[in-house]
Amino acid sequence: MQTPSEQVPALLEGPGVKVSDPRELLLGYLHWYRQALMRKIDGLSDEQLRAPVQPLGWSPLGLVQHLGWVERRWMRWGFAAEDVLAYPPGGDEAEWSVPVSRPTTEVLDGYLAEVAKSRALSADAPLTEPARTGGRFRTPEEAPTLGRILFHLLQEYARHVGQLDIARELVDGRTGE
Repeated sequence: MQTPSEQVPALLEGPGVKVSDPRELLLGYLHWYRQALMRKIDGLSDEQLRAPVQPLGWSPLGLVQHLGWVERRWMRWGFAAEDVLAYPPGGDEAEWSVPVSRPTTEVLDGYLAEVAKSRALSADAPLTEPARTGGRFRTPEEAPTLGRILFHLLQEYARHVGQLDIARELVDGRTGE
């Protein structure tokens, strides 16, 4: 027989219930969603990772690849104004499609490398720090703060991880948290 705590799901996922600092909440939930992405693809075969899920039209691995590009665009090209390729040649189609010749590990490692760079860029910067100009943002008036950029990333992850929940259920019937 299950105890009451085993029957009732946790009230909140992500940062602890006592966390109230906005920076800690924002970074904590972003970290949680990045981990959720990886949890939701765990256990899929290479074929399942790569096959477009109908009627969605994209593969789970394609979504991971897309989120790697999102991290790069918003944090490296956006916040840090690094001189990096912001979009793959071929546009949206190339961003979401994984060529057969590109190994799955290369896509996953590329995504994790972008996440590590994003985390390093945000580690010591205050949420109120504006993005540097010269990359994605040409003028100080266009440049959002780190907090705004991180919030954008959070909503991207919330939306896409929810979509991945549906894709996973369509692929093998597994439902998420």
